[in-house]
This record gives sequence, structure tokens and C-alpha cells, in this order.
Amino acid sequence: MINTVRNTVLSVLNKNNYGYLSPSDFNLFAKQAQLEIFESYFYSYNNQINKENARVSGTELANIRKGLEEDIDVFSVTKGLYNSNNSFYFLPSPTTTGSDYYLINKVLVYESVLTEGTTTSFDVALNKLIDTNATFTTSVSVGDIVAIEDGGVQYLTIISVDSDTELTVSGTFFSQSGISYAVYKKGEKMNEAEKVTNSKITMLVNSNLTSPSVLLPAYTQEASLLTAYPSNVNSIGRVVSQYIRYPKEPRWTYISLLNGEPVFDATQPDYQDFELPLDDEVNLIVKILQYAGISIRESDVYQFGKTEEIQTNQEQG
Repeated sequence: MINTVRNTVLSVLNKNNYGYLSPSDFNLFAKQAQLEIFESYFYSYNNQINKENARVSGTELANIRKGLEEDIDVFSVTKGLYNSNNSFYFLPSPTTTGSDYYLINKVLVYESVLTEGTTTSFDVALNKLIDTNATFTTSVSVGDIVAIEDGGVQYLTIISVDSDTELTVSGTFFSQSGISYAVYKKGEKMNEAEKVTNSKITMLVNSNLTSPSVLLPAYTQEASLLTAYPSNVNSIGRVVSQYIRYPKEPRWTYISLLNGEPVFDATQPDYQDFELPLDDEVNLIVKILQYAGISIRESDVYQFGKTEEIQTNQEQG
């Protein structure tokens, strides 16, 4: 979609010789346009909820809320949080989960841990987790889940319990010894943690009646850290977050020039298409035109984009 959007934008700009939009400028404008539309989903979703409550919203094919939910769910991610120290966990980020989060929807906590430890050696070819200090035959079973921290939190399935000290698992992730791990029961219940403000958590923890437990866990957020309660919730992969991530930064890429013009090439390693649905193509075009109009100081281009945006909003409102 990104090449179609760029070609349309250039066609509008070149019609009256308004100017040329370089690939770098287009990528910058495309990023901002996508972010604007992404954030508008949540305001539109809230408006649709209000309309449903007021009984002025349609159903079935006219159910706008359902479409918005599908658009937002594209950016939904469920991943384990990286354990930093004790009960502190790093919030989603490119270095821990691979993406920045827009909002944390819910936090889940495994109710119990079967066993945990640190690998003492590895067998990449046979996908074996080896811990000479473990007693796997009495603590875990085939199908249980192994959580490790090796390039972020990863969850593996136990294929076979080979001995007290060796497990065969799905995937080849054990590139070195000294990797921390924890094992959880297959299909075990996960409890949703309640978000608590930093001003209230001390009072809750000190109360015998309201103190968080593994059955009713809680968490607080501060800077890039999430603190889980009770404090013994500190095992590898025990805290799992479901969050809405930001869309990936779009990049229109090219490899060579043809008669002075860059040639689109989607095989470049940094290529990234828009992550928005196809029906937002018009919105992307008009928003990029607005940025382009400001950049080249042409009010007609900006006004055209703004007029199209207002018309689209009126039709969708």
C-alpha cells in the first residue's frame, strides 16, 4: 500500500508543479500520518460506545465498533515481561518485547511455579535444556511450559523428560549455559493483576485484608518498570502482559535511480509497509498532503488535504 500512497501523493503535487517530495520526507510524513490515524481509532471507539449507549448506533453490517476493534486488535501483543530484579519487570520496549507499547490492557500472573533454575550446559542440535542441579522427573511433565530469558522472554514446550537433569524442548534457543528458566503447568490458570497507583500500594501491602496475593495480584508502573505484588512473583516469565503496541514505522525503500527518479524496491531489509487497513488509504494520502503542503509552503495543497479530511470525517461520523 505504501507505494500506491506515495504515487498518489506525488501525482497530486506534480499536477500543478507544486514541488518534489523526497523519499526521506515522505517517510517522515508517512510516520506522522499513520500515528495520527492510529490514535484516532481510540477516540472513534469511545464515540461509538457512547452512541451505542445512546441507542443511535447500528448493528450487524453497520456495527462500526466491531470494525474499530478489529483495526485495534492488529496491534495487540501478548508477551512475557523481562525480569529485571526481584519483583521488578521491564515494561514492553524494542529491547525487551520487540515493540513499544501504547497502553497496557491487562497483566496476567501464573499462579504457581513447578521448578526453576539455571542451565549448566546446552545441546543445540537436540534442543536439550540441561541443568545438573534439577530433578525434572519428579517436578515437570510433557507439555509443560518452560520460560527462559534469552533475547527476551520465550516460552517453550517440553517434548520429553529425558532424565532428572535433561529436557527436550521445542525450538533451538539454548546458545549458551547460564540461562535462567522457570517451568509452569500446562493449562494452568493465570490470574489478572489489578493496576494500583503508587500512592495506594503501600496501604494495600500493609493491610492484612487487602494485601495482594498470587490469587489476587497487583502491580504498579513507574518509568520503564512494572512492580508485581506480592513480592514473591519474581520468576522468569511469570508475569505476562497483553498490550497495544505502536504501529511500525513505515519506510518506502528504493535501490537505484531511473532517469533521476528513485525506483521502489520492497526487497530492502528496512522496507516496512503501512500497518493500517486498506480503507485508511485515503486518510493517509490526505494527511501526507497536509504535511507536504506545509513543507513546500503551498497553502492550496494543505487546504486540499484538510478539505478531504473534513469530508471523510463527516461521512464516517
